[in-house]
Formats: sequence, C-alpha cells, structure tokens
Amino acid sequence: MHTVPVELLPLIVDFMPLFSKRVWEHAIVLLTGAILAPGKRTVTACLRVMGKSQETHFQNYHRVLNRARWSALKAGRVLLRLLVVTFAPEGELLIGIDDTIERRRGDKITAKGIYRDPVRSSHSHLVKASGLRWLCCMLLLTIPWAGAVWGLPFLTVLCPSERYYTERGRRHQRLTERAWQMIQLIARWLPDRTVVLVADSGFAVLDLLYLVSGIPQFSLITRLRLDAELWDPAPERKPGQNGRPRVKGARRREPATAPGESQDGVG
Repeated sequence: MHTVPVELLPLIVDFMPLFSKRVWEHAIVLLTGAILAPGKRTVTACLRVMGKSQETHFQNYHRVLNRARWSALKAGRVLLRLLVVTFAPEGELLIGIDDTIERRRGDKITAKGIYRDPVRSSHSHLVKASGLRWLCCMLLLTIPWAGAVWGLPFLTVLCPSERYYTERGRRHQRLTERAWQMIQLIARWLPDRTVVLVADSGFAVLDLLYLVSGIPQFSLITRLRLDAELWDPAPERKPGQNGRPRVKGARRREPATAPGESQDGVG
C-alpha cells in the first residue's frame, strides 16, 4: 500500500470510510496525486507525479472512477464539512452556483448535448458547443495567502440534454430544477448556518427564488436583466368583486429606467 505523507493524512483520512479496502489503496494514490499534480488532474498526471508512470496495471486506477462503487454525493458532503471547518468555522457562508460545458465527443457519451457557449458568444454572435453540461456548487472564500476570493467546488451534478430524457421516456429536468435539488442538499448538510447563494441571470426564475425563500437562513442573489418585467403583488379582492382573481398588480419601471440610471443601465 502507498505510504501517505504525514502532512496530507488529516486531509485524506476522512474519505476512507467511503471506499472498500481494495479500492481505497488505489483511490489514495489518486487523491494524493490530484493535490500534487500541476495542470490538469487526469489519472495519467496523478500517476506521473506519484512516481507510477510505468505502472503495469494502470487500469486499476481508472476503475476507481468508472467502475468502483462509491458515493460521490457522500464525498461532496465530507469535502464541504472539511472546507467549512478549515476556512469558515463561523459566520455566514457564500456559495456560488454556476454551470459549465465540458467539451466531449463520442458515440458512447449519451448525455451530451449542444449548448450555447457563453465565453465565445455575444449579443450579436451565437457560438454553440457540444459536450456535457455540469452544474457546480462552490464555496466562495477569501484565501489569506492568495489575497483573493477562490471558488472551492464541493458538489457537481450532471445536467443531461433534453434529448437524453426524451429518448428514455423521462421528464426533462431544467437547470433551475437541478439547482433546487442541490440547494436542498446544502440546507440539509448545513442546518445551523446562514447561507447566501450567488448565481447568474440564468437562475433569476421566480419559482426558484420563491422556493429558496422558504428555507430559513437561506438567500439567493441573482443578476436581473435590465429589460425585466417587474410587477407589484396582486391586490386583495374586495367583497363581492366579480371576475377571476388577479395574478399580478401594477407594472413597475424597468431596471434600465430606474431613478439614477440611464437607458443603458449605467449610472
């Protein structure tokens, strides 16, 4: 069995109950190599930095990720606990939610889809990318020795394309529905902490905002479009009033034309 450095042992030992003894012997090499490897954390890079570039049975390390039975959900919970205890033992927690596209090709990658590339696209030019879409939750912390705010991921969920669900006769789960499932998990894992969730305009959905408002000590902050339609709550019905109940009240001004801002939203 590989000998773990004493400095890394307190960080790794908490993950040991998630694996069987046989799988743990290979997983501990990958865990240590992922911490030490520069650049991309591939299995090859982890083995190389651990001095196992000439390993004969290298496929056993790949099987930790593609065949061995262990719970990534439980690993995410352990990782979140370690991050909170180490960097934010008290006070409110800031958690970012964002999606990313992993460019993958291949006939056997059935969950891939075609999505808008947010990095290369603009308002006048649309660029599409084929791959897997992942939704990631990350703990946003100010790292003292870095002098900057880092996003430390602890939970990542695959969000397959709509065609993937249609071919299997299942209802498509939108990105906001996946986000709500992740938020419920975080609320279950951190019942006694105040959490502020931060997301982009793709999560500015009233249904999601309403659901999050029902969780005590949880808040969700999203970006709002400057041309968004804002409405007052529906007025109360008067006694004896005819007709269907109103679902919304008077319309408010758009954020782009709010007091103190010009038409383009710049103050």
